[in-house]
Amino acid sequence: MIDIPCVILSGGKSSRMGEDKSLLSFDTSSTIIEYQYNRLSKIFNNVYISSKTNKFNFKTLDRNKLILDNNDISSPMIALKAILSNFTNKVFIVAVDTPFVTYEAINSIINKSHLHEIVIASSNDKIHNLCGIFKCSLVDKIDTYLKEDMHKINYLVKNSDTKIIHFENNEQFLNINTKDDYQKALNQI
Repeated sequence: MIDIPCVILSGGKSSRMGEDKSLLSFDTSSTIIEYQYNRLSKIFNNVYISSKTNKFNFKTLDRNKLILDNNDISSPMIALKAILSNFTNKVFIVAVDTPFVTYEAINSIINKSHLHEIVIASSNDKIHNLCGIFKCSLVDKIDTYLKEDMHKINYLVKNSDTKIIHFENNEQFLNINTKDDYQKALNQI
C-alpha cells in the first residue's frame, strides 16, 4: 500500500456531460466516484474526495475523507489549494473521470516525484494535468495565482518544477466528459 495521500477530484460542473458524471453508474458500483474510491483504496492507505458538497452516498466512504473547497467558483486551482492545504508533503491527485489509470502508472509517477514540485502523466501528446503528484509547498504559489484570477492548472504546471512522464497506454487515461466517452468507458470495463 502507498502511504502518500490520494485525492479524487470530484467537484467539477460536468457541463459537457449534462449531469454530474461522478454520480453516473459504473461497473458493479452505483457511481463512478464509488468505483474510483474503492479501487484506489486498494492501492493507497488514505483516499480522499475533493468536492464542493457532500453529494456522496455509498457505504465504504469515510466522511472524514471529504475535502470541501466551499468556494462559489468551480476551478481546479481552487480545489488544488483546498487539497494541498490539508496535507504537509505531497499528494497524488486524480480526476474522478479517469477511472482506468493503472497501478503501474501511479507507481511510476510516485517513484519520480522526489525531486520535483509536480509530476504528471502524458500520453499521445496530451498532458494529463490532473493525474499526478503535487507538493504541498505549492500552496503559496497557487494563492498568488488565485489573487491574479488565474485558475488554469496548466499555468501552474508550466511555471513550476514539473516532470512529465509519458505513457504509451493511452486507454488508461480515457477521460469521461461526454455521453460518448461514458459509453466508451462502459465498453472498456
